[in-house]
Amino acid sequence: MIQGKDIELVGDLTYGQVGGGEGSFIGPVHRIAIAMNRQAHIVAGSFSRNYEKTLKTAEQLGISKDRTYKDFREMAEKEGQRKDKIDFVVITVPNHLHYQTAKAFLENGINVVCDKPLCFTMEEAEDLIRITKEKDLEFMVTYTYTGYPMVREARKLIASGAIGAIRMVIAEYPQDWLADRVELEGNTQAVWRTDPKYAGISCSVGDIGTHVENLVHFITGLEIEKLSAQLETFLKGRPLDDNAYILLKYKTGASGNYWISQVAIGNINGLKVRVFGDKGSIEWEQERPEILKVSKKGGPTKCYIKGGEYLPGAGQSATRLPAGHPEGYFEAFANLYKFYANKLVAKKFHIASDPDEVFPTVVDGARGVKFIHDCVKSSKNNSIWIDATFKL
Repeated sequence: MIQGKDIELVGDLTYGQVGGGEGSFIGPVHRIAIAMNRQAHIVAGSFSRNYEKTLKTAEQLGISKDRTYKDFREMAEKEGQRKDKIDFVVITVPNHLHYQTAKAFLENGINVVCDKPLCFTMEEAEDLIRITKEKDLEFMVTYTYTGYPMVREARKLIASGAIGAIRMVIAEYPQDWLADRVELEGNTQAVWRTDPKYAGISCSVGDIGTHVENLVHFITGLEIEKLSAQLETFLKGRPLDDNAYILLKYKTGASGNYWISQVAIGNINGLKVRVFGDKGSIEWEQERPEILKVSKKGGPTKCYIKGGEYLPGAGQSATRLPAGHPEGYFEAFANLYKFYANKLVAKKFHIASDPDEVFPTVVDGARGVKFIHDCVKSSKNNSIWIDATFKL
């Protein structure tokens, strides 16, 4: 009989990818992360709007021509009809294509993994949730930072009451890569992130602010009740925000303060979260991901290190190397894929999956979409406080 702890050793899943061809940053990251687990291999794809480029990428990846498709619609339909159809699809296209691509594969009975943000509107998000439930499929949104071991330890510690009732959350995500108008200099990553046609109604909040919202929710479980946002655009001629300040009140009465920026010179990828309770506090930052600072009232600040035997254990399934051996972005991505693959195999063999092996779902993606819209709505109305309660 297959036991839960042996799930990842069972079977060999197959997957396809939409987007992620030549010149893509995030597409290869997904493929490398999946390969690290040796649970699934790529057998199908539509990697570019240019079919010749798709064929070139497919050849490099060893994909047969009969499973190399001109567009996502053809791929979803034909894969859905195959007896050996892919177990899941990885969607790594610009934001404006997320919804229609995900919907096409869901409707053809294929599990989905999609980059954030999930889609453009709440109507689209609700539609994806509905189809996922009706088809009994698994939908993961790749909020990468939830895959770090010490993020999971923070979640476990807070849930255990280690820092008491939460009073405040202070989170920031500063970058500087958009400090100049690099979108005018041929930077393709900047082009689609700053263009409303491809990025949607927000740049900085939609691109990295959703990571802040998701990470805080994942660690604390807090639900936003209301918020006040100020979105700014410092680069003249840029149509979307590149800096944002957000004040929040959570349903529990706790307060929050988020700063998101892509024009903060001297900051590369400075995601940082601090959670303050009435008995202690926790602090984690992405550029030093293996350290979790924990302070208890009346006691010294302790640095918990990834892999330590003294940890409560939630991060053990996400830890790949002994303490002192660095793990980072690729490993965090790989952890999400490991948990996702384990879930698919558990469903296939009708066995329980590990409750600690959670991953961001389509519902988490929908929460992020609402967050973007609430921030933009508040900012456009002189930063008024608005109801930001997430309801399905």
